[in-house]
Amino acid sequence: MAFFTALALGLAAGGMVTSAIGQKKAGAAAKQAGEAQAQLEEFNAQVAELQATDAVARGADEESRFRSGVRGIIGAQRAGQAAGNIDVGFGSAVDVQADAAFLGELDALQIRTNAARESWGYKVQAEDRRKAADVARKGGQAAQTAARWGVASTLIGGGGSLLQARYGYGGTR
Repeated sequence: MAFFTALALGLAAGGMVTSAIGQKKAGAAAKQAGEAQAQLEEFNAQVAELQATDAVARGADEESRFRSGVRGIIGAQRAGQAAGNIDVGFGSAVDVQADAAFLGELDALQIRTNAARESWGYKVQAEDRRKAADVARKGGQAAQTAARWGVASTLIGGGGSLLQARYGYGGTR
């Protein structure tokens, strides 16, 4: 009978250790997965920052091209007015050119504003990705800590069960 009791206690102890090892490995894997997710989120944040910079640069290029186009339109107006024998530096001819310049400037500033808004959106996205990286990293660390506590609980609880089974502690006999 003592042999079977010893065998049962040995198997129980082996199962307890195996369970603890599994919990420890699961915790390490959870931490590793959290870190991998965090690195992906940080990469996505960097991409969003690059997109923000690109949006401003594209906006500046578009604004510059648009302003050049407005100058071309004003030049064409002046040429047309001069061809019609109108003094391009006086009266309503100047008013037409000023209106075209004013409206062109409004549109150019709208292009700049749209680029800034697009850039801002990417910057918000980058910050969101950084926060997600932080959450993933902390989640992995928390899972690993929980697994460590599970290992301790398994070993302590299993040890208590083994003592109770071997010596009858804690039970009514």
